Amino acid sequence: MKVAIVHYWFIARRGGEKVVESILKIFPDADVYTLFYDKKEYGNFLVKHDVYTSVLNIPFLRKHYQKIFPLYPLGIKSLKLKKKYDLIISSESGPAKGIEINDGTPHVCYIHSPMRYCWSHKELYVNSVHPILKPIMSFFLNRLRNWDTSTIHNVDLYVSNSMNVEKRVKKYYNKESVVVYPPIADELFIKPIEKNIEKDIYLSFGAITSYKRIDLLVDTFSKNGKKLIIIGEGTEKKKLEKRAARNIEFKGSLEWNEIELILSKTKALLFPGEEDFGMIPLEVMAYGIPVLAYKKGGALETIVENINRPNESSGLFFDNQDSISIQQTINLFEEVEQKFDPKWIRNHAFAFREKQFNIKFKEKIKDFLIE
Repeated sequence: MKVAIVHYWFIARRGGEKVVESILKIFPDADVYTLFYDKKEYGNFLVKHDVYTSVLNIPFLRKHYQKIFPLYPLGIKSLKLKKKYDLIISSESGPAKGIEINDGTPHVCYIHSPMRYCWSHKELYVNSVHPILKPIMSFFLNRLRNWDTSTIHNVDLYVSNSMNVEKRVKKYYNKESVVVYPPIADELFIKPIEKNIEKDIYLSFGAITSYKRIDLLVDTFSKNGKKLIIIGEGTEKKKLEKRAARNIEFKGSLEWNEIELILSKTKALLFPGEEDFGMIPLEVMAYGIPVLAYKKGGALETIVENINRPNESSGLFFDNQDSISIQQTINLFEEVEQKFDPKWIRNHAFAFREKQFNIKFKEKIKDFLIE
């Protein structure tokens, strides 16, 4: 089969990009289409594929890719399919599904979420800017939502990354979808779990953007004095660095071998945002580390909380997005910390490994094409 894969951008290698890399293992000869592609930042993960980029892929616009969302429809419109394909697969939480398909080629959309800044999290994004800019931000987000609505029927099959997103697809697009959980790299399960190492670190890991609510962790740990390491980059990083106490350390982006050193000393991962699914908690669980997370969104599908039997739990939840609730959960965790079973946690995460994703995603594609 000749396959084209459309993904919103390849700037940093995060969850959505890892999913695309897994899909490319299923279709190793596929071409890739994207709004932005930064070869230097992204690495060599796409070197075996023809990559076609939009008119927006120039250094200045690429640098500010998250701020130029009003231009996304223009960018996706400029992405003309270069060949005749048997299948189009879009990887979506941005404008990817809007690519123009004129010849009736089947289109499957693996959706991480309908665009958060247009739908589920619009108010959060509007409130993150200066009050003077809020009406302007709201105006452009409404325009983008109208355009997004016009592309809903461009897709023949939606594959949601979670039951949480399945509900959003139904709510915002009025479309049914099937669920296939994202892949957790098989190699994360190879190393034996290290024992008898002193663990004194709490960890935050992922993009530092407003909806991730890393600000809550900064406030909580600035008060409690416990050691917190924050791995990742994002628009909120500089602001949070300025208000963080000395016990909080920002590491930026790290290579995986450096991350593994930190994981070996990590007591628990903190996950305070409402995620569509959330691959990072499962990646950390692959090392036998429990997760303390906000009780909403995709975390409800990946974290098992059993307060009476912590040895059969992969973490604990806090009910509210505030420092008080987070601190209460930290206190509870420290009471039962030694009862968590790293092997049980790893085995739980193992069910989400890449091999399972590849099998299930291929099955959904096959069933769709046969129909």
